[in-house]
Amino acid sequence: MGELVALPLWLVVLVGLLAALSLFAHFLMPGTRWVLRRRVYRVIEDVNSRLNIELPPFLLTKRDRLIDRLIYDDKVLQAAADTAAERDVPQQTVVEEVRGYAEEIVPGFNAYFYFRLGYRIARRFIRFFYRVRLGYADLRTLDMVDRNACLVLVMNHRSNFDYLLVTYLASRRAALSYAAGEWTLFWPVANLLRAMGAYFVRRNSRNPLYRRVVERYVQLAVDGRVPQAIFPEGGLSQDGGLRPPRAGLIDYMMRGFDPETSTDIVFIPIGLNYERIAEDRTLLLHGDEALISQRGTTFILRSTVAFFVRTSIELLYGRRQRFGRACANFGAPLSLKAWLAENEVELDGLDRETRYGVSMKLVTRLMGEVAELIPVLPVSLIATAVAENPDEGLSELDLKARAHQLIGAFERAGAHVYVPFGEESLAVSDGLQILLKRRILLEDPPGRYRVNPEERKLLDFYVKPVIHLLPDVKAAS
Repeated sequence: MGELVALPLWLVVLVGLLAALSLFAHFLMPGTRWVLRRRVYRVIEDVNSRLNIELPPFLLTKRDRLIDRLIYDDKVLQAAADTAAERDVPQQTVVEEVRGYAEEIVPGFNAYFYFRLGYRIARRFIRFFYRVRLGYADLRTLDMVDRNACLVLVMNHRSNFDYLLVTYLASRRAALSYAAGEWTLFWPVANLLRAMGAYFVRRNSRNPLYRRVVERYVQLAVDGRVPQAIFPEGGLSQDGGLRPPRAGLIDYMMRGFDPETSTDIVFIPIGLNYERIAEDRTLLLHGDEALISQRGTTFILRSTVAFFVRTSIELLYGRRQRFGRACANFGAPLSLKAWLAENEVELDGLDRETRYGVSMKLVTRLMGEVAELIPVLPVSLIATAVAENPDEGLSELDLKARAHQLIGAFERAGAHVYVPFGEESLAVSDGLQILLKRRILLEDPPGRYRVNPEERKLLDFYVKPVIHLLPDVKAAS
């Protein structure tokens, strides 16, 4: 009994590792989970007490359960059966394909990450680069939105900062879910976006089975009252102007919508604008197909990453100022039930093309309201003032007189002009300094300002978002 037993070192190490794993799995892990769950529940209680729209149960459901619910949805299974018959393969093979799609699409929302980490990151990051301003909000009607409805924010797409800006501004009212593009499907970005509630969409996929799975997820999320934020343009503007809208996601929402039994959908139009778009030169480069083919998209991606790294270093060391203001205007909500009744539309029984036409009519109206809500910022104001006669040198006094005329014209047209502290002279000074620093305007001769011919496209990039607000003014060709 008292004899020593010799064991190989590798066996001792293996037994020790197994004992440590067992200790972790049976004692430490359950305790850790309990502590984390308590923190998450406290966050949910705190958030629900502050938000205008409480976190819906659908958003808090475990990801694995949402994936199973999507896979075994009756309509998805029917689509899988039809696809199996068409391909002449077993249905289970197609169901496994559906599982792959569902695992890619479905988010894994984490309330603790969203409100304790994600929101703070978004707030600090957007404020690190911009001075954030809420220009206009129809608070009276926003406060009257039915809490049992699904909220859908509809906005123009100016910059990749849009996600951070709207998340930051809407954080006191709702936790938003975005449709992220397939280009974000890489570690760790995909994991972070899923934790923030984003779902993934391959926008140009022509696979009918995949599109059916996406459609059903969107419909389940709407039925679950998950607040959505969408960009009907489908991508960033490459010339500064609004792109033709697409009805994709809104059409998905309207399929199977029944005004009598379905959860109402309330759309809120939002207009976004910036005094400087971080990606403006890259976006203009995307518009030049000849240059893209010559240099390649890898060059564009590399230059974009280099720009962000260089700018961040300069900001950290105080050698560069922020990009100016980022501003959003929130418009009046539009109930889908009310819109259908107003237009005497009955979705039941409509064929696919007719229903899509109805969706496009709704999207066109929403994007029309978004266009009217785009803020006129100081840079937009000065860019518009000089764009009429780009070769003519203007003094600062001339610019102030022209800006004063434009402010009046914009306001008479119903546009929302952001004038810092109500001082028109400050707006002129701020806009002028930003354009001079970027060499979009040149001071030549001293005291007179004219457009830099090499940066004419960049000037137009900041005129086009607001020029439509002045029907009597035509953008320079």
